[in-house]
Amino acid sequence: MPHHTPPGGVREDTAPGESTGHGPADGPWSIGAVVETLREEFPEVTASTVRFLEAEGLVEPVRSATGGRFRAEDVTRLRHVLRMQRDHCLPLAAIRRHLDAAREDGTPPTGVPGPVRRTEEPEAPPPAPVVRMGRGQLLRAVGAQESELAEWEEYGLLGAAEDGSYGPTEITVARLVVELGRHGLEARHLRALKAGADRQRDLVERLVAPVRQHPDARTRELADCTARDLADLSARLYQAFVGASPGTLGD
Repeated sequence: MPHHTPPGGVREDTAPGESTGHGPADGPWSIGAVVETLREEFPEVTASTVRFLEAEGLVEPVRSATGGRFRAEDVTRLRHVLRMQRDHCLPLAAIRRHLDAAREDGTPPTGVPGPVRRTEEPEAPPPAPVVRMGRGQLLRAVGAQESELAEWEEYGLLGAAEDGSYGPTEITVARLVVELGRHGLEARHLRALKAGADRQRDLVERLVAPVRQHPDARTRELADCTARDLADLSARLYQAFVGASPGTLGD
C-alpha cells in the first residue's frame, strides 16, 4: 500500500526523527499538514481542534522563518493528548499535568497510554447507585417549602422525572437556589441563568454532533469527552465573568 505524504513533507507512518526524503522530519509543519497526519488515527480532527488544544496550552508551536509552526515533538504531543481523550476520557487539565510533569523530568511522555484494547480491560466495578429523592425528601433535604419548589418548577429551574423523583442534578440545583434565595435572589431572577445554560448546552451538542455520528465507535466516545471539556470551560468562563469587578472586562 503506498504511503501518504501530507503537505508538510512528513509521511504519516514516519516516527519523529526519521527522514522521508520530502522534508525535515522535525518540521516545521503547517497546521494543515498536522491535521492530515493526525487524521489517519483521529478522523474527526480539524484545524479548529488543533487550535483549541494550542489555546489550552497543550501544545506550544513556534513560528519558523518558512511559516510552518509545528515540530515533530508537537505532533507527538498532540497524538498523546488525543489518545488520552479518546481511550480514557480524561479532562484536558489532567492531560496537561501529566505531559508537563514528563517534560519537567526531561523524559518523553511514555507513560501516556496508547490505544486501549477493549478485550484486555479489567472488569469495571459496578456503578454507584444514583441517589434520587421524592418530593417530600427533597423539600426536607434543602429546607424549602412546597410553594417554593412549585415556583422553581414553574420558572423551569428544575423538574421531576416521570415517576415524580428528583435526581442528583435537581438536588444540587435546589440547594443552590435555596442558598441564592438567602441573598434575595428569587426564581424569577434565576430564569435567565437557566435559559443561558440551556443555550450553551445546545451549542455544545451542535458542536459535537458530527463526532457522535461518526462510524467509528471509539471516535463517537470522544464526543462525550469533548462535551464535558466544553461544559467545564463554559462554567469557568461564566465564573470569570461573574467574578470580574466592574471595569475589569474592558482592561
